[in-house]
Amino acid sequence: MKICEAEWKEAGEMSETWNPWHGCKRISSGCLSCPVYQKDYRYGRNPSLVFRTKAFDLPVQKNRTHTFRLSPEDHLVKTCTTSDFFIEEADAWRSEAWRYIHSRPDLDFLIITKRPERIAQALPSDWDDGYENVSIGVSVESQYNADRRIRLLLSLPVRKLSVAVEPMLGPVHLSRYLATGKIDSVSCGGESGPYARICDFAWVLDLMLECVRYGVPFRYTQTGGRLKKGDQIYNIGEEYQITQAEKAGINFGEVIAV
Repeated sequence: MKICEAEWKEAGEMSETWNPWHGCKRISSGCLSCPVYQKDYRYGRNPSLVFRTKAFDLPVQKNRTHTFRLSPEDHLVKTCTTSDFFIEEADAWRSEAWRYIHSRPDLDFLIITKRPERIAQALPSDWDDGYENVSIGVSVESQYNADRRIRLLLSLPVRKLSVAVEPMLGPVHLSRYLATGKIDSVSCGGESGPYARICDFAWVLDLMLECVRYGVPFRYTQTGGRLKKGDQIYNIGEEYQITQAEKAGINFGEVIAV
């Protein structure tokens, strides 16, 4: 059974989501309005309880015709979107997950984390300078966490690197990191949910211009629930946040979908 599917126009490809485990623990201000927490609370679940899911072996699952459920046409596999791939509670399961990833060189796996300090100790023994089919990125919400997490990411042996400034809670400048030539793509977006904090469109434009200056693909993923443009603050429903970001027309190049 497929978990979910969406077409990313900027990337020109299809994507799948693979959640080998579920549940996470808040570690910074960007986690305050976590959609996973909001959804789990709605259904009476404890979102901080990390558990292995039924989809744990999805990359190697086959259907009745004995073909993989995740086919090469799915291209990008967004990995661990309802948890953090490098969370400590998943240490016992991660080696097996890496084996599944390595066994599917026909798929590209995207991993976004807020825990880059745990990556080095959690890489598989045959990692060397990285798997060809794995992109690792960090999620940052502020300049403080951008400086801390991106520096750690750049120090690691990873072939494809990305940065997601989401939720964007203040101005974030990445020029010093983009200048290294090691970052493959950047995305940013505002915060959603009933308690969304303001995202200023001026911050988004500044970040986009930095990416253009260094030739790094940029994608504006969503406006967030409260968008400031000039002196006005707009309350935007969740059903419009992605389409309104697309209408801004400020995406640049082809970005690894996030």
